[in-house]
Amino acid sequence: MLPIEKNTYLIKQEAARLGFDLCQVAKAERLDEDARRLEAWLNKGFHGSMQYMENHFELRVDPSRLVPGAKSVITLLLNYYPSTEQCADSPRISKYAWGRDYHEVIREKLKQLLAFVKQEIGEVNGRGFVDSAPVLERSWAVKSGLGWIGKNGNLINKESGSFFFIATLITDLQLHYDDPFAKDYCGSCRKCIDACPTNAILDDRVVDGSKCISYFTIELKDLVIPEEQKGKFKNWMFGCDVCQDVCPWNRFSKPSAETAFAPLTEVLNFTTSDWEDLTEESFKKIFRQSPLMRSKFNGIRRNLRFIQHAPITNSAATKENATIEGQL
Repeated sequence: MLPIEKNTYLIKQEAARLGFDLCQVAKAERLDEDARRLEAWLNKGFHGSMQYMENHFELRVDPSRLVPGAKSVITLLLNYYPSTEQCADSPRISKYAWGRDYHEVIREKLKQLLAFVKQEIGEVNGRGFVDSAPVLERSWAVKSGLGWIGKNGNLINKESGSFFFIATLITDLQLHYDDPFAKDYCGSCRKCIDACPTNAILDDRVVDGSKCISYFTIELKDLVIPEEQKGKFKNWMFGCDVCQDVCPWNRFSKPSAETAFAPLTEVLNFTTSDWEDLTEESFKKIFRQSPLMRSKFNGIRRNLRFIQHAPITNSAATKENATIEGQL
């Protein structure tokens, strides 16, 4: 076995040992076509108030800007599909947020993987990324042959659907490259388009992020969610899984083996009344390692109030708005 093939094999074996479900490799190169698409998407304002999407444009499309001399982009998938469901009267929370914050879980795995590479192969330069850095991880996943981008904007794998996190490890190590995924298996299906509660999924395979329920309940930092969205959220308090739940390819989803993603009892069982009675102190204690901390206590209260159609008084708005701004 040639050194390149051997090193690639060792990395994939270690990735599997660390719990990653899939691991494949693409050649590190500038993403010119993706750069054009991203620029057009930004110009249309589909990122809403997510101004960070405009930052570090070149870093997003050129891996050598992140890792000098980059030769390989390793993409890893980690399944988070749960084995259970929320209670029927619980405010809906996106499945990815049922357990521990995936950023911390995956960062540790990437750290261990890079340490393994340096120990077994030699001193190489590399950086791991998971969602919070300027990396177009779905594009790299397609280039490494892990699936295609569905009409809902999610990476879809034929064998396991779309309920997984994507992690990226960019390195200056020469590896064997997997063939890119060249087909699109969405066909004429438009289930995700038709099911989207806020019509955020457009017909031309573009998602208007500024209309997505996940955007309103997680990314939007304003006190008030736009009034025109009233009645559209279908009880989604944090994130939204509608476009994934209706996707036919997710019939192949299997429960995750990652214990860190085991659902919190409160996520599964809290009723609306339980959430309304929750104090900020209890929220911070229960959800201290949860993705829900991203919206913070007052953000969750805002979302809950919105899906319950509860009015906001001027005095309460002023007080809570000051609290939210102080937390940002």
